[in-house]
Amino acid sequence: MSMNILSIGQCGFDHSSIARFLSRTLQARTEHAATAAEGLQKLALGSYHLVLVNRIIDGDGSSGIDLVTTLCAQRDCPPVMLISNLPEAQAAAVAVGAVAGFGKSSMVDPEVARRLQALLLPGRDSSAGSQL
Repeated sequence: MSMNILSIGQCGFDHSSIARFLSRTLQARTEHAATAAEGLQKLALGSYHLVLVNRIIDGDGSSGIDLVTTLCAQRDCPPVMLISNLPEAQAAAVAVGAVAGFGKSSMVDPEVARRLQALLLPGRDSSAGSQL
């Protein structure tokens, strides 16, 4: 099964880093949306297994927490994670329905790979294939 992930609001450099990490960790394909509006449109038209939202949307400067709130209120929305190194931002996202996310600096932490694999590849040995 091909894993599709939507990444909303990352700058180009960060999107590339996250996409490489997800490709290694989950063999996933990651699609980019620069703005909240573009992300909502892609989510309405596509099929995704996970949505990653930057704390501050790079393309329009809007709040990632506000977008997470909107997404988590939608029926049939895939799991949503906030991308932020700030614990208070992660707590705010979880409080509105997101799955605990991760920061860009923690992508090298094997625990992040294990959590993603447990969420998206249930039943698979999460220690296999993380290649971090």
